[in-house]
Amino acid sequence: MQNYWNRRFSNEGRIWGDSPSRTALQARELFRLSGVQKILIPGAGYGRHCDFFAAEGFVVHGVEISDVAVGLAAHPGGRVVLYRGSVLDMPFSGDTYDAVYCFNLLHFFRAADRRTLVDKCADQLRSGGILFFTVFSEKEPTYGKGEKVEEGTFESKPGRPTHFFTEADLKSHFADFDILETGITEDLECHGDEGPHTHLLRTITARKG
Repeated sequence: MQNYWNRRFSNEGRIWGDSPSRTALQARELFRLSGVQKILIPGAGYGRHCDFFAAEGFVVHGVEISDVAVGLAAHPGGRVVLYRGSVLDMPFSGDTYDAVYCFNLLHFFRAADRRTLVDKCADQLRSGGILFFTVFSEKEPTYGKGEKVEEGTFESKPGRPTHFFTEADLKSHFADFDILETGITEDLECHGDEGPHTHLLRTITARKG
């Protein structure tokens, strides 16, 4: 997966621009209401969401596997720490976080590693902390395209298997948490050969006991 993302960031640079996903705006309001101060962002890329949350006054730690992406990052105000490595190898520090914002990362792993990623995030979260995850839904136009590698998982691009979540499937990944809310969000993107397109993302908000 590291090679895939290094190639992509090398070819496309800051792929998704600098504006945050609308799901980050949702998370910001939730985090403020919950008294969040420090956020962990696994799969931080070149840091567009790290930069957004930092500009909103949060302290942010990100983890990113692509050294090319890390090289593209710019951190405003010194409120961001970005670790280069696999999210499956977390933690990279002894910090405890008030919240995790995980945007469109979980669906890039197969079943066993998805469970590991959720557990790794939870291990670094304080008691009562908040998890906010976004994932591809089974309503995505690319669902079912490419070689099927697991139930609900297809390799639509070489070297990048993608899992598509139903609501029940997503909830099952967070069965050990207090699930606060789930939903579907339309998220507009415009990049590369794909041009403007809309992803149908599932979101889940959960609290650690």
